[in-house]
Amino acid sequence: MMKSLKYTILPLLTLAFGMTSCSDSFLDHAPDERVEVTTIDQVVQLLTSAYPDANYAWICELSSDNIIDNNAPHLPASTNVKQIEAHYNYAPYDRVDNELFAFEPARSSNSFDTPYQLWTGFYSGIATANHALKAIDEIIANGGEETSKLKAARAEALLIRAYCHFILVNVFSQAYKDAEASKADIGVPYVTEPETELVVTYDRGTVASVYENIEKDLLAGLADITDENYGTPIKWHFNVNAAHAFAARFYLFTRQYEKVIEHANAVLGTTEATALSKMMRYDGFDDAYYSDDYGKVWQNPSSANNLMLISTNSIYWRRAVGYRYSTNALAAREIFYHNNNLLWRSWAINPTAYIGGYTFGREEYGYVPSKVAEEFEYSDKIAGIGYPHTIRREFTGSQLMLERAEAKTMLGDYTGAAEDLVTYDKSLLTFSDYGYANFFTNNRMAELTPAGILSWWGNPDNYNCFENWDFTQNMSSSFIVPAEAVPYMNCINYFRRFETWGCGDRFFDLKRFGIEYSHIIGVYKTEYKLTWNDPRRAIEVPQDAIAAGLEPSRPADKTFDTVDGKKEDLEIKN
Repeated sequence: MMKSLKYTILPLLTLAFGMTSCSDSFLDHAPDERVEVTTIDQVVQLLTSAYPDANYAWICELSSDNIIDNNAPHLPASTNVKQIEAHYNYAPYDRVDNELFAFEPARSSNSFDTPYQLWTGFYSGIATANHALKAIDEIIANGGEETSKLKAARAEALLIRAYCHFILVNVFSQAYKDAEASKADIGVPYVTEPETELVVTYDRGTVASVYENIEKDLLAGLADITDENYGTPIKWHFNVNAAHAFAARFYLFTRQYEKVIEHANAVLGTTEATALSKMMRYDGFDDAYYSDDYGKVWQNPSSANNLMLISTNSIYWRRAVGYRYSTNALAAREIFYHNNNLLWRSWAINPTAYIGGYTFGREEYGYVPSKVAEEFEYSDKIAGIGYPHTIRREFTGSQLMLERAEAKTMLGDYTGAAEDLVTYDKSLLTFSDYGYANFFTNNRMAELTPAGILSWWGNPDNYNCFENWDFTQNMSSSFIVPAEAVPYMNCINYFRRFETWGCGDRFFDLKRFGIEYSHIIGVYKTEYKLTWNDPRRAIEVPQDAIAAGLEPSRPADKTFDTVDGKKEDLEIKN
């Protein structure tokens, strides 16, 4: 039985404990001196800064099976080259990458793409959403009219709060098991009030209680969200479609499958034509050459596939190519670099991945997808410094299609699941004439069929295929995947891994399914294996937060030393 304790959490002010020379005049001031928000237009403007600028992609990819250690002996990604175990002596981009890949607490850095940045960035977003909600309450209390615009602003704030907690609990806690079992797993503080004091105590709660609070905010937000507060494009905010996509993902993680389908249908419709209109198209890449050319196509806010975009501060692209850790070898083969024999032939790389720019990099050190291409904002062009940005495609129609297919599979609607998987595959073939001429002629590619799902993904000897999915019952005795569902779940698992590569979602899938996997480290191929219930499946919270009194996510890590050092300047050289 987990004890209910109180913790000190300082999402924005953890460094305050290191300040010993503060004057009395500083302490006389209120901690929050932001401009007072008194009108609905000010609330709407405030919410534009509530979306977190931290990116969880690299942390989660590095913690999943999508990344390997290039310094460990391994076979090359391509099966068309000589199959010898190559050894390289690459350094990590940052020492913290060594720690995360070894499933250790991140102690070496507080900069980009670290648990510290994620923790503070998402709690900062929560704090801003809470200030917006308080301002709305005060506007109403002072006689303001509860207009549709005001209701929509409240809905957006609630959805931001729910979304931020959803990511935090899935990164820093164990995966949701079920309503009862998740009462035994420590959660993250669910913050619902603005911080007005320097030190605030919170109950960290359980995974179950965090999910309960997320659902409350989610349902309240869904009730009133509209697209009226923002002009075109609305993709940088929680719009109606994004809200439904978030709901579908939440209910998929809690295995409420009828609700997944309900919310997915609200976006995708119920016909193949309407669903295809929300899928990614691959006929816009013909003129792309550089990574940012491809990135602009992927991250285009006018794309019907992109339901919500978030601009983050991240150097994922720099970390993932030319350094020690990358998508290479078996990981690359399982994602995009093998001969499927069903969907494409005589081509080592999935042609869709090739056309879409998934293949930036080289055999000797791995690959990175162009959908996470970096955009650099100069603060001083002469000095060459500024802020790197990576646009997150947080919710897409393509991901939503696969989520609906999973829900249908788990409800035993295999015909419906096959229809969704075939529709998704058709979206992968939306080439231009150039693409068709090069990749679809001479039977080099084939369309997916329901029979193909059973023949290819029903064979456990093929990539990404399990003989059975009995391991899900470790997560919950009610999480049963019958034998008839196995080919569909194998197919979904493969497509989801391909679709979400570079986004971090693979880590969440490994956790929620209870899939066991290993990291092989160093020239001696030391294996670090994560079983379904390994405490290290929860990324450890920042050492600064632990030093401030927060209980670690991993009980065995209670005695780890805290990070000693100043926060790094986020301006870096381009």
